[in-house]
Amino acid sequence: MEYHNAVLLKETVGGLDIKPDGVYVDVTFGGGGHSREILSRLGPNGKLYAFDQDKDALENKIDDDRFVLINENFRYIKRFLRFYGVKEVDGVLADFGVSSHQFDVAERGFSTRFEANLDMRMNQDSALSAYEVINNYDEEQLRAVFYQYGELRQAPAMARVIVAERSKVEIKTSEQLKTVLKQFLNHKKENKVLAQIYQAIRIEVNQEIEVLKELLQQMPEILKVKGRLSFISYHSLEDRLVKRFIRNGLFEGEPERDVFGNFEVPLKKVGGLIIPSQEEIKVNNRARSAKLRIAEKI
Repeated sequence: MEYHNAVLLKETVGGLDIKPDGVYVDVTFGGGGHSREILSRLGPNGKLYAFDQDKDALENKIDDDRFVLINENFRYIKRFLRFYGVKEVDGVLADFGVSSHQFDVAERGFSTRFEANLDMRMNQDSALSAYEVINNYDEEQLRAVFYQYGELRQAPAMARVIVAERSKVEIKTSEQLKTVLKQFLNHKKENKVLAQIYQAIRIEVNQEIEVLKELLQQMPEILKVKGRLSFISYHSLEDRLVKRFIRNGLFEGEPERDVFGNFEVPLKKVGGLIIPSQEEIKVNNRARSAKLRIAEKI
């Protein structure tokens, strides 16, 4: 079984405009596809640092003197690069999707296809799991998770039903959760709604939005002038954050303008939005919602 098929491989790595002696970071190592492509374009003096908080990804470590794999969340990118004596880099690559491996290993609890304990932790040492969210969050917290991260209009009713049902018995497995929420799973849209529910819980468990914001906020400091970021997002919540930060250096609101109406931003976009070809989607269906944005530090 393939650990993970790297999405938009040539486009994402190409977007970094690799310098043979440059220093690069792959913050979502996974199966190592993007990292191997970066290494293939680096010379003997180039360097690649990779991050992955999932211990399973360590099995894919690349045996190369130019490569360092760091088993940590990429929200700590600056701290760990400093540990290795690196203050600035020439490029940062990120693929924010859940890896095929995480989806395909039933016990990880990421997939709607399998009966499994409620988990969804990318870092298996994390205290917060899907079980904790479903059984311990109050109704208001659950409503916010489903509404904000799943964009589910029925979030208030879903939260109410979960709280009522868990008062009778703990909700421990994916099948139990589906049964509790079956009234919301219209036959025609069952898979779509389930995907939204799972997405919402997964984002909360792994603090994905907060972590992405922290990563983006560190980019102006970490990137060298003309250094590139090449980021793949899979849902509108992530993509909006990346797009807005590239455009004006903020996640909400507008930047301060001078008397002429101009404002300074740390990054500028490179090219337009890139999506996978139909050929790639046929080979790897999980690429279908990928959106790649590339930017350069000014």
